[in-house]
Amino acid sequence: MPSLIDGLNAAPTTFSFEFFPPKTAEAIEKQDRVFSELFALKPAYVSVTYGAGGSTRDATLATISRLTAYQVPIIAHLTGVLASESDLIGILSAFSDLGVAGIMALRGDAPKGRLYDRSQDPFQYAIDLVRLIKQRFPNFVVGAAAFPEGHPETPNRLKDLDYLKAKVDAGVDYLCTQLFFDNRDYFDFLEQCDYLGIRVPIVAGIMPVTSKSGLIRSSELALGARIPAALHKAVMDAADEDEVRKIGYEWALDQVKELVAKEAAGIHFYTLNMTEPTRRILSQF
Repeated sequence: MPSLIDGLNAAPTTFSFEFFPPKTAEAIEKQDRVFSELFALKPAYVSVTYGAGGSTRDATLATISRLTAYQVPIIAHLTGVLASESDLIGILSAFSDLGVAGIMALRGDAPKGRLYDRSQDPFQYAIDLVRLIKQRFPNFVVGAAAFPEGHPETPNRLKDLDYLKAKVDAGVDYLCTQLFFDNRDYFDFLEQCDYLGIRVPIVAGIMPVTSKSGLIRSSELALGARIPAALHKAVMDAADEDEVRKIGYEWALDQVKELVAKEAAGIHFYTLNMTEPTRRILSQF
């Protein structure tokens, strides 16, 4: 059976979905319906997020457990925030017991609403987590985040790419970008990576706009993603939320069509635990 990475290295472009752990029984029931509809689209893999400081650890494990019924490769997000080596080995062991295919190794966000000295963490950076996984759990596929527009905490774009190359050299098997709204940023990023010798698959992160507030929030979620003027104007001038959803769908569909035509390794939909935008786009393929 081809591995997840073999699939990303081969044509055609793969599709995959990200979910976050629900917090209530009602949200779990809703997410199960989302699973049913989206898994009918046969994703190459799915990923499950992990809250700041491990705040969703149990919920992440529960979500992964429910996902195993679909027999699709699962990528579990993991951060080193507020975690010792034994903490991380424990959660990695739990992921392994559930049959998780790989780990998205992330630096992670500081917990909100509290003073937090990141320098006290033994795993301050994603590369530290990558090295631990490769040493102790070599069977895991390891992914890492990429920032086509540059990480906002690293103003020097070239230095940001050097850090990315170091993560790949440490054992990262594939990269997944933060969401972006202009494909030119993604394709330019691919050229930069190629020049530096970063040869792993680079999956494009896409999140369709579904509301005016969501457009602004998506920029925050993506750590400062640039919102093209045409998209900003169209969404803010829309008469109602139905029109916003139509604009968001058409914009994302155009992005996906071009990414597929130019044979992007994969497209990862940030679903926000919703069905409609992703299902509607993929109905065109």
